[in-house]
Amino acid sequence: MDSPHQILGPSRRSLLFGAGATALTAAAATAATSTASAAGVPATGSSAADAFAGGAGVAADVAVPAPDTLPLTGGPEFPIGLFWPPHPYASTAPRFAEIKNAGFDFLISGNYAGDGNIFQYQLGLARDAGLKMLISDDIQIRNMSRWFSISDNPADFLSVTPAEAQALYLRARNAYGPYSSLAGFNFYDEPGAGWFATLAKALAISRQLAPQLLPYVNLLPSDDPAYYRNFVDVVQPSLISFDRYPLLSEGREDANYFHNWAIVRDAALHGDIPAWVFIQTLAYNNHREPTAAELLWQVNISLAYGAKGIQYFTYWTPEAARGEGFGPALITVDGQRTSRYYAAQQINTGWLHPVGRELKPLVSETVEHANETPLPNGATAFTPTNLISNITGDAVVVGTFRSRDTSTTDRWLLLTNRSHDTRAKAVITLNQQTVASAALFQPPSQKYVGQRPGPLPLSLAPGAATLLKLTTK
Repeated sequence: MDSPHQILGPSRRSLLFGAGATALTAAAATAATSTASAAGVPATGSSAADAFAGGAGVAADVAVPAPDTLPLTGGPEFPIGLFWPPHPYASTAPRFAEIKNAGFDFLISGNYAGDGNIFQYQLGLARDAGLKMLISDDIQIRNMSRWFSISDNPADFLSVTPAEAQALYLRARNAYGPYSSLAGFNFYDEPGAGWFATLAKALAISRQLAPQLLPYVNLLPSDDPAYYRNFVDVVQPSLISFDRYPLLSEGREDANYFHNWAIVRDAALHGDIPAWVFIQTLAYNNHREPTAAELLWQVNISLAYGAKGIQYFTYWTPEAARGEGFGPALITVDGQRTSRYYAAQQINTGWLHPVGRELKPLVSETVEHANETPLPNGATAFTPTNLISNITGDAVVVGTFRSRDTSTTDRWLLLTNRSHDTRAKAVITLNQQTVASAALFQPPSQKYVGQRPGPLPLSLAPGAATLLKLTTK
């Protein structure tokens, strides 16, 4: 297994995350502790910490809350988030309202926000705008889950004891916990497998001391199924999130994008947890600038593969001085909206939120590619089922979903245009022996409209999708 202190090559996200984390100031910590006390949140050294057998070790039997009881993963709303929000000087009420108006539900802190006072200020803005926040780069959380491993062995290099890790977490929780906009903490972005044991301890501490908060980890892109399975088995996360950006220069696609999604989907089903993904909004290092259709395509392919949360990389454009070659994202470096801001707004409000409410509580059964030759690596070819007898025409990706309520045999089909460049025309022939009726979801009304018996013709714009509900006999 990798050492937890192995040096890994930086990714785009980890480079951005390296932007100047600073310690929570003493003044902020004191003020936060007073506020926490007034709000009834236990302070450092309270009985909550004592639950760890005197601080001698991490409790092994900490309950893992069900995802549907936590912020963002729970509730009916499909979570839509962003990475690289407005920088501290651009963190204003109008800017946070602008995020909300684009259909976002939460943001992951970053863009040179690393000071406790800034986090508290942004949490207040998020609260007032109706947004949630996942706090990244807080020095307390970094010390307990990224810079140091958690170990009882004093001989372990660069480690903190479980009691020290608990104290670090309590400082962060007490500082930010009084804000209703706090969804949780980002414990590690793109960890190697050598960090999983420490992350398991860090998440256990979080669940013991703040079971109402979402412990968040985002994983590396990888074609190794064991990486994701081991993360699920060892860390016992509340969700599995990853980033892989498929839109390469010169019109190319990442050849292993679907393979990565297939193995993440498998790991999520294995752990019975939601799968989240980042979508690409900008050009960088051999990746092209997405069109509006390509934004929609990434969203719908992810939904077909079972995504229960969508995150945008990035929202605000990283400045050129970083030297990483980022093109404009949804908002430019100097704060101007790009065409992708308006495209994302339309996707989020007009499609993703309404269809996400339908898909969020469902379980992904299958995902298949119809009429596509050759198949992408990791993709499964469509074969006739008891629901669908045939699909003719252009290439589409078919995600099949079921309810968690085993008393219903209804099924849902998300049919996605495989192409982000051209319209897809296809005909779906349902199995009349098992399917009693079909209804098409209408996002504006959030209702299903019954379809005539017989083959169903589809005409999908580039990157678009449609949702069908099947009532079985």
